[in-house]
Amino acid sequence: QVQLVESGGGLVQPGGSLRLSCAASGFIFSNYHMAWYRQAPGKERELVARISSSGGSTYYADSVKGRFTISRDNAKKTVFLQMNSLKPEDTAVYYCNGPISSWYAGGNYWGQGTQVTVSS
Repeated sequence: QVQLVESGGGLVQPGGSLRLSCAASGFIFSNYHMAWYRQAPGKERELVARISSSGGSTYYADSVKGRFTISRDNAKKTVFLQMNSLKPEDTAVYYCNGPISSWYAGGNYWGQGTQVTVSS
């Protein structure tokens, strides 16, 4: 069965960096797009970034553009989210999502989530 396991969250000061990882299993990873979402307390879950199956195309929400980078390693079946210049408003639970067949669609599976807290 499909499994998505996130890691890498934690507490970081404003301006700091974190790298999230999502290890995937149960499907042919290299055939599918993948995405990262986040959900802050009291807010709806929102799309943060999406990456194509080959890694050649990416999408970022305006709020993270220029600060976050999504990437993937198809050999290791892992998708990453490098987060730089973190702000308090980036505080949220971050979720890996996939596998995604159509670029503008969402995947049917979610990871368990990893907490990111940006605070001094």
